[in-house]
Amino acid sequence: MAVFRPFQAVRPLPEFAKDVAALPYDVMSSSEAREQVKGNPLSFLRVDKAEVDLPEGTGLYDETVYQKAAENLEKLVSEDICEQDGEPCVYIYRQIMNGRSQTGLVGCVSVDDYLNDAIKKHELTRADKEADRIRHVDVCNANTGPIFLTYRHNGFINGFVDDFKRANCPVYDFVKEDGVTHTVWQVADPAAVAAITRAFENVPCFYIADGHHRAASAVKVGLKRRRENPGYTGLEEFNFFLAVAFPHNELAIMDYNRLVKDLNGMTPAEFLGRVNEHFAVEETGTAGPYKPAGQHMFGMLLGDKWYKLTAKEDTYAGQGPVGRLDVTILQNYLISPILAIKDPRADKRIDFVGGIRGLEELERRVRDDDFTLAFSLFPTTLDELMSIADAGEIMPPKSTWFEPKLLSGLFVHRLK
Repeated sequence: MAVFRPFQAVRPLPEFAKDVAALPYDVMSSSEAREQVKGNPLSFLRVDKAEVDLPEGTGLYDETVYQKAAENLEKLVSEDICEQDGEPCVYIYRQIMNGRSQTGLVGCVSVDDYLNDAIKKHELTRADKEADRIRHVDVCNANTGPIFLTYRHNGFINGFVDDFKRANCPVYDFVKEDGVTHTVWQVADPAAVAAITRAFENVPCFYIADGHHRAASAVKVGLKRRRENPGYTGLEEFNFFLAVAFPHNELAIMDYNRLVKDLNGMTPAEFLGRVNEHFAVEETGTAGPYKPAGQHMFGMLLGDKWYKLTAKEDTYAGQGPVGRLDVTILQNYLISPILAIKDPRADKRIDFVGGIRGLEELERRVRDDDFTLAFSLFPTTLDELMSIADAGEIMPPKSTWFEPKLLSGLFVHRLK
């Protein structure tokens, strides 16, 4: 069973919600964040990327950044921009992007569920990124950004959410600059809260969709607090962390595309000859980008020409769930052996572009930046993600891109 429990959110007053709410810290650089906060003193980026309020050149991991984050969080409360709910609640959070709607429940999930794999992972994390968020959570004494979870849809939960939305007015309803609509309902009635909490006892597990570093960091802060409080009961707030849980059938994964700096010393003709060993290569003959129509198909931009690559059966036949992924096929049969990029996490010759930016972004960067080659991929599916997590396996880096992103600042979970 999955533990899902209410909490007393620190959240903005309705009239400030749109200005406070911000994209997560890890989807933009510091320079982009500085531009985002101009003219908006309430932006939650001043908490999640507090270097924006410090002199340019301040180290991202400098202690002053974390102290400023805690100061800015407390300022939102002391200046009556945000306040803490008086009783534990759960919250319904709906997002609408380009006409597609997804609705999740906001609450807290368990450190122990993460440790026992009732919260399943599919990505590795980096120690430096974990260390940053560990310090941020610890100094702020709060989870400031929710973990994006999914679960196999449950009829009772879906019905509860639909009925509640029809019968009640939202506490927030606004459209951000990117056109995404964000609507939130507060579930405060103790009987309703108890019903939804009990319903999750029939959900066997959660899957992390996005936010592996935030989740790992939240758990490590929880374990640190346990060591500091040896008489803990397990019910303290530091034993839980902030999440939004969506039924899997409402989510969509976008493509996550690749850019490569050079051809590893080969001429275009030599490179294409090598690619043809494991892929059928065809010129698309069209002026615009090639978007793959299905699994095991890839677009490849070389110079100003798009090609369609189709993986040959030997690249995926008989493979397990990770081996059949298109990101794995591309890495194992082209990027690693031909382009000599063995570790895409660390190699500076490769970069990644989320599908939200469009395939035109690949064309722009090959044309204007110092990239030679680009690949467009068919999106990984939710079923693939869950199958891999169920098997206890790990996806290659940059396998999934979820949109819309969960906004930070609408809900903060204090650890005590």
